[in-house]
Amino acid sequence: MAYKISAVAILLTLVGFFYFGSTPKITEKAFNKVPSHQKWNALLQKNVNTNGDVNYKAFVKNKAELEAYLKLLQDNSPAKNWSKNDKLAYYINLYNAGTVKLIVDNYPVKSIKDIKSPWDKEVVAISNKMYSLGYVEHKVLRKMNEPRIHFAINCASYSCPKLVNKAFLADSMDAQLKSAAINFIADKKRNVITPNKVELSEIFKWFKSDFTENTTLISFINKYSATQVKDGAKVKYIDYNWSLNEAK
Repeated sequence: MAYKISAVAILLTLVGFFYFGSTPKITEKAFNKVPSHQKWNALLQKNVNTNGDVNYKAFVKNKAELEAYLKLLQDNSPAKNWSKNDKLAYYINLYNAGTVKLIVDNYPVKSIKDIKSPWDKEVVAISNKMYSLGYVEHKVLRKMNEPRIHFAINCASYSCPKLVNKAFLADSMDAQLKSAAINFIADKKRNVITPNKVELSEIFKWFKSDFTENTTLISFINKYSATQVKDGAKVKYIDYNWSLNEAK
Protein backbone atom coordinates (compact mmCIF):
# COMPACT_ATOMS: atom_id res chain seq x y z
CA MET A 1 0.00 0.00 0.00
CA ALA A 2 2.83 2.38 0.88
CA TYR A 3 4.41 1.67 -2.50
CA LYS A 4 1.17 2.44 -4.31
CA ILE A 5 0.71 5.72 -2.46
CA SER A 6 4.27 6.76 -3.25
CA ALA A 7 3.81 5.89 -6.91
CA VAL A 8 0.61 7.93 -7.09
CA ALA A 9 2.28 10.86 -5.35
CA ILE A 10 5.16 10.76 -7.81
CA LEU A 11 2.74 10.57 -10.75
CA LEU A 12 0.74 13.57 -9.50
CA THR A 13 3.94 15.53 -8.99
CA LEU A 14 5.04 14.83 -12.55
CA VAL A 15 1.63 15.71 -13.95
CA GLY A 16 1.66 18.96 -11.98
CA PHE A 17 5.14 19.78 -13.24
CA PHE A 18 4.32 19.26 -16.90
CA TYR A 19 0.90 20.91 -16.68
CA PHE A 20 1.81 23.98 -14.66
CA GLY A 21 5.53 24.14 -15.38
CA SER A 22 8.20 24.63 -12.76
CA THR A 23 7.00 28.09 -11.72
CA PRO A 24 6.60 28.13 -7.92
CA LYS A 25 3.51 29.40 -6.16
CA ILE A 26 3.57 32.89 -4.72
CA THR A 27 4.20 32.81 -0.98
CA GLU A 28 2.95 35.86 0.88
CA LYS A 29 4.78 37.33 3.85
CA ALA A 30 2.81 38.30 6.94
CA PHE A 31 3.59 41.98 6.43
CA ASN A 32 4.91 44.10 3.60
CA LYS A 33 4.62 47.74 2.58
CA VAL A 34 2.06 48.55 -0.12
CA PRO A 35 4.03 50.21 -2.94
CA SER A 36 3.06 53.45 -4.63
CA HIS A 37 1.93 53.14 -8.25
CA GLN A 38 2.83 56.74 -9.06
CA LYS A 39 5.77 55.77 -11.30
CA TRP A 40 3.47 53.62 -13.44
CA ASN A 41 0.79 56.32 -13.48
CA ALA A 42 3.31 58.88 -14.74
CA LEU A 43 4.49 56.54 -17.52
CA LEU A 44 0.90 55.86 -18.59
CA GLN A 45 0.03 59.55 -18.63
CA LYS A 46 3.06 60.26 -20.78
CA ASN A 47 2.90 57.31 -23.20
CA VAL A 48 -0.77 56.21 -23.52
CA ASN A 49 -3.58 58.35 -24.93
CA THR A 50 -7.22 58.39 -23.84
CA ASN A 51 -8.12 55.85 -26.54
CA GLY A 52 -5.66 53.36 -25.09
CA ASP A 53 -3.17 53.68 -27.95
CA VAL A 54 0.34 53.03 -26.70
CA ASN A 55 3.49 54.87 -27.77
CA TYR A 56 5.85 51.91 -27.56
CA LYS A 57 8.70 53.89 -29.11
CA ALA A 58 8.50 56.28 -26.17
CA PHE A 59 8.31 53.36 -23.74
CA VAL A 60 11.54 52.03 -25.29
CA LYS A 61 13.16 55.36 -24.41
CA ASN A 62 11.61 55.19 -20.93
CA LYS A 63 12.66 51.57 -20.37
CA ALA A 64 14.76 52.41 -17.31
CA GLU A 65 11.75 54.07 -15.63
CA LEU A 66 9.54 51.08 -16.49
CA GLU A 67 12.10 48.68 -15.05
CA ALA A 68 12.40 50.83 -11.91
CA TYR A 69 8.65 50.51 -11.34
CA LEU A 70 8.73 46.75 -11.86
CA LYS A 71 11.65 46.54 -9.42
CA LEU A 72 9.57 48.49 -6.89
CA LEU A 73 6.81 45.89 -7.23
CA GLN A 74 9.31 43.07 -6.95
CA ASP A 75 10.71 44.45 -3.70
CA ASN A 76 7.27 45.10 -2.20
CA SER A 77 5.29 41.94 -2.97
CA PRO A 78 1.74 41.30 -1.67
CA ALA A 79 1.45 40.28 1.96
CA LYS A 80 -1.26 38.89 4.20
CA ASN A 81 -1.85 42.30 5.78
CA TRP A 82 -2.88 43.77 2.40
CA SER A 83 -6.54 44.29 1.48
CA LYS A 84 -8.06 42.60 -1.56
CA ASN A 85 -8.04 45.93 -3.40
CA ASP A 86 -4.35 46.43 -2.57
CA LYS A 87 -3.64 43.06 -4.17
CA LEU A 88 -5.87 43.75 -7.18
CA ALA A 89 -4.06 47.04 -7.82
CA TYR A 90 -0.68 45.32 -7.49
CA TYR A 91 -1.41 42.43 -9.85
CA ILE A 92 -3.36 44.43 -12.45
CA ASN A 93 -0.60 47.04 -12.68
CA LEU A 94 2.05 44.32 -12.64
CA TYR A 95 0.35 42.52 -15.51
CA ASN A 96 -0.04 45.67 -17.61
CA ALA A 97 3.48 46.94 -16.94
CA GLY A 98 4.86 43.46 -17.59
CA THR A 99 3.04 43.30 -20.91
CA VAL A 100 4.49 46.65 -21.97
CA LYS A 101 7.94 45.44 -20.88
CA LEU A 102 7.50 42.29 -23.00
CA ILE A 103 6.70 44.39 -26.07
CA VAL A 104 9.53 46.82 -25.35
CA ASP A 105 12.03 43.96 -25.02
CA ASN A 106 10.98 42.60 -28.42
CA TYR A 107 10.20 45.85 -30.21
CA PRO A 108 9.43 46.34 -33.05
CA VAL A 109 6.67 43.76 -33.44
CA LYS A 110 3.33 43.90 -35.23
CA SER A 111 1.59 41.65 -32.72
CA ILE A 112 2.29 40.20 -29.30
CA LYS A 113 1.76 36.84 -30.96
CA ASP A 114 4.89 37.44 -33.02
CA ILE A 115 6.73 36.74 -29.77
CA LYS A 116 7.16 33.05 -29.08
CA SER A 117 4.92 31.86 -26.22
CA PRO A 118 4.43 35.41 -24.87
CA TRP A 119 2.19 34.42 -21.97
CA ASP A 120 4.45 31.56 -20.87
CA LYS A 121 7.66 33.57 -20.64
CA GLU A 122 8.71 34.39 -17.08
CA VAL A 123 8.91 38.16 -17.48
CA VAL A 124 7.88 39.65 -14.11
CA ALA A 125 9.50 39.21 -10.72
CA ILE A 126 7.66 38.94 -7.41
CA SER A 127 10.03 38.88 -4.48
CA ASN A 128 12.91 36.65 -5.63
CA LYS A 129 11.00 34.53 -8.18
CA MET A 130 10.04 35.04 -11.83
CA TYR A 131 6.51 34.51 -13.16
CA SER A 132 4.77 34.54 -16.52
CA LEU A 133 1.92 36.83 -17.50
CA GLY A 134 -0.21 33.73 -17.93
CA TYR A 135 0.48 32.73 -14.35
CA VAL A 136 -0.44 36.17 -13.02
CA GLU A 137 -3.69 36.15 -14.99
CA HIS A 138 -4.88 32.58 -14.52
CA LYS A 139 -3.37 31.53 -11.20
CA VAL A 140 -3.69 34.83 -9.33
CA LEU A 141 -6.12 37.39 -10.78
CA ARG A 142 -8.77 34.93 -11.94
CA LYS A 143 -8.71 33.32 -8.49
CA MET A 144 -9.69 36.61 -6.81
CA ASN A 145 -13.40 36.34 -7.61
CA GLU A 146 -13.47 39.57 -9.60
CA PRO A 147 -14.45 38.99 -13.27
CA ARG A 148 -14.02 42.65 -14.14
CA ILE A 149 -10.25 42.15 -14.12
CA HIS A 150 -10.72 41.03 -17.72
CA PHE A 151 -11.57 44.64 -18.63
CA ALA A 152 -8.59 46.01 -16.70
CA ILE A 153 -5.68 43.90 -17.94
CA ASN A 154 -4.36 44.61 -21.42
CA CYS A 155 -2.77 42.13 -23.83
CA ALA A 156 -1.20 44.76 -26.12
CA SER A 157 -3.71 44.08 -28.88
CA TYR A 158 -6.37 46.03 -30.75
CA SER A 159 -9.29 43.90 -29.54
CA CYS A 160 -8.22 43.97 -25.89
CA PRO A 161 -9.84 46.29 -23.41
CA LYS A 162 -7.87 49.50 -23.77
CA LEU A 163 -4.87 50.19 -21.59
CA VAL A 164 -6.22 52.94 -19.35
CA ASN A 165 -3.73 55.77 -18.96
CA LYS A 166 -4.06 55.77 -15.19
CA ALA A 167 -2.73 53.23 -12.72
CA PHE A 168 -5.27 51.13 -10.83
CA LEU A 169 -5.40 52.11 -7.17
CA ALA A 170 -6.85 50.33 -4.15
CA ASP A 171 -8.85 53.34 -2.97
CA SER A 172 -10.70 53.66 -6.27
CA MET A 173 -10.67 50.02 -7.35
CA ASP A 174 -14.41 49.38 -7.56
CA ALA A 175 -15.04 52.62 -9.45
CA GLN A 176 -12.19 51.93 -11.87
CA LEU A 177 -13.31 48.35 -12.54
CA LYS A 178 -16.91 49.50 -13.03
CA SER A 179 -15.75 52.19 -15.46
CA ALA A 180 -13.59 49.67 -17.34
CA ALA A 181 -16.55 47.29 -17.68
CA ILE A 182 -18.95 50.01 -18.86
CA ASN A 183 -16.47 51.45 -21.36
CA PHE A 184 -15.49 48.08 -22.81
CA ILE A 185 -19.04 46.82 -23.24
CA ALA A 186 -20.11 50.14 -24.79
CA ASP A 187 -17.16 50.16 -27.22
CA LYS A 188 -18.70 49.39 -30.62
CA LYS A 189 -15.31 48.39 -32.00
CA ARG A 190 -15.27 45.48 -29.55
CA ASN A 191 -18.95 44.75 -28.79
CA VAL A 192 -22.23 45.45 -30.56
CA ILE A 193 -25.18 45.45 -28.14
CA THR A 194 -28.84 45.43 -29.23
CA PRO A 195 -31.93 44.17 -27.36
CA ASN A 196 -32.33 41.04 -29.50
CA LYS A 197 -28.80 40.26 -30.63
CA VAL A 198 -25.32 40.83 -29.28
CA GLU A 199 -21.93 40.53 -30.96
CA LEU A 200 -19.40 40.16 -28.20
CA SER A 201 -15.66 40.16 -27.78
CA GLU A 202 -14.21 36.67 -27.61
CA ILE A 203 -13.18 37.57 -24.06
CA PHE A 204 -16.74 36.71 -23.07
CA LYS A 205 -16.34 33.32 -24.75
CA TRP A 206 -12.91 32.44 -23.40
CA PHE A 207 -13.73 33.42 -19.82
CA LYS A 208 -17.47 32.77 -19.78
CA SER A 209 -17.24 30.77 -16.57
CA ASP A 210 -15.81 33.84 -14.79
CA PHE A 211 -18.71 36.04 -15.89
CA THR A 212 -21.46 33.48 -15.24
CA GLU A 213 -20.44 32.03 -11.88
CA ASN A 214 -23.45 33.59 -10.14
CA THR A 215 -25.49 34.84 -13.09
CA THR A 216 -26.06 34.49 -16.84
CA LEU A 217 -23.90 36.15 -19.47
CA ILE A 218 -26.79 38.36 -20.60
CA SER A 219 -27.48 39.43 -17.01
CA PHE A 220 -23.82 40.31 -16.55
CA ILE A 221 -23.82 42.38 -19.75
CA ASN A 222 -27.02 44.18 -18.70
CA LYS A 223 -25.43 45.22 -15.42
CA TYR A 224 -22.99 47.46 -17.31
CA SER A 225 -24.73 48.15 -20.63
CA ALA A 226 -26.84 51.21 -21.45
CA THR A 227 -28.77 49.03 -23.91
CA GLN A 228 -30.59 46.24 -22.09
CA VAL A 229 -30.47 42.84 -23.79
CA LYS A 230 -33.47 40.53 -23.70
CA ASP A 231 -33.21 37.04 -22.26
CA GLY A 232 -32.73 34.56 -25.08
CA ALA A 233 -31.05 37.12 -27.36
CA LYS A 234 -28.76 35.66 -29.97
CA VAL A 235 -25.08 35.77 -29.07
CA LYS A 236 -22.29 35.92 -31.64
CA TYR A 237 -18.59 36.41 -31.00
CA ILE A 238 -16.37 38.79 -32.94
CA ASP A 239 -13.02 37.51 -34.22
CA TYR A 240 -10.15 38.85 -32.13
CA ASN A 241 -7.73 41.29 -33.71
CA TRP A 242 -4.25 40.68 -32.30
CA SER A 243 -2.62 43.67 -34.04
CA LEU A 244 -0.44 45.72 -31.72
CA ASN A 245 -2.34 48.52 -29.95
CA GLU A 246 0.28 51.02 -31.02
CA ALA A 247 -0.25 54.75 -31.41
CA LYS A 248 0.04 55.70 -35.08
